[in-house]
Amino acid sequence: MIPIRDDAPRSTTPFVNYFLIALNVLVFLFQLSLTGRALASFDVTFGLVPARVDAWLSGAPAAPALVPFFSSMFLHADVWHLIFNMWWLAIFGDNVEDHLGHFRYLLFYLATGLVANLTHFIFNLHSPVPAVGASGAIAGVAGAYFLLFPSARVLTWFVFFVFWLPAWLVLGYWFVLQFLSGAAGLLSAVPQSGGIAVWAHVGGFICGLALIKLLPARRQYYSYES
Repeated sequence: MIPIRDDAPRSTTPFVNYFLIALNVLVFLFQLSLTGRALASFDVTFGLVPARVDAWLSGAPAAPALVPFFSSMFLHADVWHLIFNMWWLAIFGDNVEDHLGHFRYLLFYLATGLVANLTHFIFNLHSPVPAVGASGAIAGVAGAYFLLFPSARVLTWFVFFVFWLPAWLVLGYWFVLQFLSGAAGLLSAVPQSGGIAVWAHVGGFICGLALIKLLPARRQYYSYES
């Protein structure tokens, strides 16, 4: 199910959400300017490589192991990876920013992205494969939206049909798919060498659920009612 748009109202301009989308696009355009070994080196340097933590624990410098826990949030593998991530962020991020306020939303986004990457690291210890993408942080945004606007309607494309569905169903269905995919990977006898970082999605979503309960709403915020 691919969300197209939602109907949850907001009362402020989502400046931070716009900034995050623009930053991701600009970084991707820089990636496009690189070719061959330069691009591969850039992705490996700033993508999250769990095996690099092993090197740090063995005495290597900390920065190459720790910086990618943040920098990898702003890298993307290809144009479709970028489009889908930014589309989700545009749909769901503005309302979460409206609820939290600009600064708290930025902290929330970075925190859920960090937890998502930590979750990916835990489930992929010693992996030499770099992980890139904003989807862990965006999963956190989706988790917050799931709790804040469960009855908001999301226009959804499913195979040959387009219809309105409640947000709790769209986002809950997506989360269950991520969890089941991750569980299937753990039970598989064939080790994974790449693909979608589903455990980052799971960790980010759960972190979003928790943080949105802990962080206060901005003043004069109105709630959505169906």
